[in-house]
Formats: sequence, C-alpha cells, structure tokens
Amino acid sequence: MASHAGCSEQRQMRNYEHNLKILEQLTPGDRVQFKRGVYSHWGVYIGERKIVHLAGEDNDGINGNIQVKHVFTISGKTFNKARVVVDDFWDVVGEDKAFINNDRDKKWSALQPDIIVKNALEKIGQEGYNLICSNCEHFANFCRYGLSKSDQVDNFLTGAAASLAIGVAVAIVHALTRKFKDKNRDKNVQT
Repeated sequence: MASHAGCSEQRQMRNYEHNLKILEQLTPGDRVQFKRGVYSHWGVYIGERKIVHLAGEDNDGINGNIQVKHVFTISGKTFNKARVVVDDFWDVVGEDKAFINNDRDKKWSALQPDIIVKNALEKIGQEGYNLICSNCEHFANFCRYGLSKSDQVDNFLTGAAASLAIGVAVAIVHALTRKFKDKNRDKNVQT
C-alpha cells in the first residue's frame, strides 16, 4: 500500500511540475486542454492564472462524472447543467495535466488575443450545456476562432457512424451468405 501511495505522490509531483511549466508559458487567448483520461476538458486562458470555461454543478470536466441525462439536453438549462465561469488554473487542472492546445490555428484563423479574451468574458454566467453541440470544447473554440466546433464530438460521431456502417455491412454479408447456403441446401435436397 505504501508503494502505491508513493507512486501516486510521484505522479502528482510530476503533474504539478508539468502544469507549472505550462502555466508559465500560457498567454491570454490560449486554448487550454485538461486531459481527463478518455476525454478532455477545455478552457480559455485570460491571464493572471485565470481560466474561463464551461463548468457544471455536478460535472465540470473535473470529476468525469458524465451522466446520460445531460447528453441530449436541448439547452442544458433544464438541468442547470453548466455555466461559463472564471476559475483559478490550479482549481481547474486538479491532479490532471494541462496543455496549451492551439493546434487548430493550422486550419482555422485565430482571433486577436484581446478579442478571444473579450469573447470569453462576455459569456460569463451564460448557462447551457449539450454534450453534442454545446460543450466546453465548443466554448473554447468559439472564443478563439469564432467557430463552435468540437473535435471530440466529431471524432466520436465519425467512429459511431463507421461502426454502424461496419455492422450493417456484416449483417448484409451474413444474410447473403445464409441465403446462398439455403439455396445450395435446397438444390442438394432436390437432386
């Protein structure tokens, strides 16, 4: 048990040192990605160790307590799911790792840093959450690029569509194979 606690403390120290370096490199307007395991939480850095992000009462991307009831909300307001808030960098990162992630700058035009910060600050207090069309990544991308998109959602939906297509193809092949076997069996019975 003691060795497990030691490993956990070492990981926390490594994460702290990593996050300290990231915090020192952040500039206002940066998109900040907080890796939470199977998904990432996103926010916008506005300076002075502050992150503006779409945070929820019971799941702000910090604890990973994703609930099905929030996936298909119309506006999020029904459940008071999330609102845009300003939090200290250390409160948002928790024990995870943060990354400066402006990779979309390669394909999309980033707005000027003061406009990005203004976009973020103007949304403070706004309520609404929908995993598919209004999540924390949509928010961060809107602030930085003026585009409300989420790679996590797009990748998930593409994967789901591909899985569905593969499932349909397998079902068709299975049905055709079965039909062909039935025809051959009927032929053999007749002869």
